[in-house]
Amino acid sequence: MPSLKTFRLRIRSVQSTQKITKAMKMVAAAKLRRAQEQATAARPYAEAMDKILASLATSFKSGTGPRLLAGTGSDRVHLLIVATSDRGLCGAFNSSIVREARRVVRQLVAEGKTVKILAVGRKGRDQLRRDFAPFIVETITDLGRPRLGYGDAQKVAGRVMQMFDAGEFDVASVVFNRFKSAMTQVVTRQQLIPPPPPESAPGAAASAGGAVYEFEPDEGEILADLLPRNLTVQIFRVLLENAASFFGSQMTAMDSATKNAGDMIKRLTLQMNRSRQASITKELIEIISGAEAV
Repeated sequence: MPSLKTFRLRIRSVQSTQKITKAMKMVAAAKLRRAQEQATAARPYAEAMDKILASLATSFKSGTGPRLLAGTGSDRVHLLIVATSDRGLCGAFNSSIVREARRVVRQLVAEGKTVKILAVGRKGRDQLRRDFAPFIVETITDLGRPRLGYGDAQKVAGRVMQMFDAGEFDVASVVFNRFKSAMTQVVTRQQLIPPPPPESAPGAAASAGGAVYEFEPDEGEILADLLPRNLTVQIFRVLLENAASFFGSQMTAMDSATKNAGDMIKRLTLQMNRSRQASITKELIEIISGAEAV
């Protein structure tokens, strides 16, 4: 059985770890509130952008219009944007995203598609590099320092636009965690280029309530400005959803780690007390045996 000194050192080590996990939980909880508010506020704007594009896209026939809206006419090359975090200690936040990304990559490869991966965050890159290193074309890190802003989304969207203009892919999708609650995040795959077709019937969005809208300038010029902006908005929403999900997952993970550390301290303390009692009993037996021998 380990000595009392060994038990004391282990208990002291676990107590130090418990202080760290408790502090990280409190920091994550403080940051979660702001991140949740930002993610919630971004959703209506992103949905409104989708509705605007849906209303404008109804004037174009299939296969016509800007390439960002209609696509390249092919789906041979897919760009998969895997949005994870740069840091760990956040439970299953990163692994759940990577698991979905692996599933999507294997499915596309089985269908004969060419897949390219744009990793946003170090953790996604490190995990995907084990199986799909040749597919990773670029990694974007250090977003949100010191604070996540619209410029971070522009950085990612600008790189995606450069690749699209260069003809490096036909379809772009993003995999991320959509925030639902501090304990629940939903792994989501969203297609960005070309945007998914509107669910409403053709012409319904542009003439809601019987009104007919006239556009100045024409629809083509409006879409040429709105489509790149919509791409940035959607990516910004993804980053905000990921940030809220990260802090929620980290808070939950650190809370569990703090409780586990407390349980371990109790077990070690119990074992140390038993060891001390056994040592005292052994010494008493030796003293009594020696006294009787005399």
